[in-house]
Amino acid sequence: MATERKAFLLALAAVLLWSTVATAFKITLNYMSPLQMVTAASVVSWLFLMGILLVQGRLRELLPEWRQYRGYYLLLGLLNPLVYYLILFEAYRLLPASQAQPLNYTWAIALTLMAGIFLGQKIRKRDWIACAFGYLGVLFIATQGDIFSLSFTSPLGVALALLSTFLWAGYWILNTRHRAEPVLTLALCFSIAIPFALGASFIWSDWSQVPWQGWVAVSYVGLFEMGLTFVLWLKAMKLTKNTAKISNLIFISPFISLLLLAAIIGEIIHPSTVFGLLLIITGLVIQQWRRRTRVAGEG
Repeated sequence: MATERKAFLLALAAVLLWSTVATAFKITLNYMSPLQMVTAASVVSWLFLMGILLVQGRLRELLPEWRQYRGYYLLLGLLNPLVYYLILFEAYRLLPASQAQPLNYTWAIALTLMAGIFLGQKIRKRDWIACAFGYLGVLFIATQGDIFSLSFTSPLGVALALLSTFLWAGYWILNTRHRAEPVLTLALCFSIAIPFALGASFIWSDWSQVPWQGWVAVSYVGLFEMGLTFVLWLKAMKLTKNTAKISNLIFISPFISLLLLAAIIGEIIHPSTVFGLLLIITGLVIQQWRRRTRVAGEG
């Protein structure tokens, strides 16, 4: 019981922290470009992850892992964090966060579609139903409920938000091909991405114009979106014997995020956004229900 309680508290802490990042994204974008955000947040996250490996006495594992799988980590690191977060932050720049954040939750649906294409996994009837719920929710959010007019707040912003979900799903599909320890993998991915991000940011942006508020905000993003929260979630998954119970906590995150966006930065939360988010969550629940039913049947 003590172990399960610890796992629950760690997972709850991760979910609560993840609920704050949409607000942090919008605040940071007041002071930095998406490229600067990716660069600075990646450095913060890299320092944290390297600190974790130092404490664990595992820094010596980095070089052999890199030497053995150079091409793999080059692709993975350019995908995440560099390209994925660059596109995600640009979507947040173009859209209200109350729209961009729920759209990003369709990544699990995107993962189902991509697994069918690239891994040969069968897409079942229940998966298609989940996709229908999810992307109908996207339509409600993107059009603010006027789904028949197909009039989007920002067509490019919506397209980028959806593209980011397929990039994130692609990152996890690539991860299925390689079973390295997750913190080690992330540390190597950030090690690859940072030189590219730094070079691009010094060419196409002006760091001298970033005020101290921007540095504080981006440090928060780097620590709690990319670093500490991920480690908390991994630890919770490792401790628990009831993964389904812990995983269900993630469904409260987008609703808390909407409340924070309204309270902290004053975004207007349209009823269509809440309804669309409910449709997306319904689709995700349908997907999880299928997996649990199948596992129970196999048992």
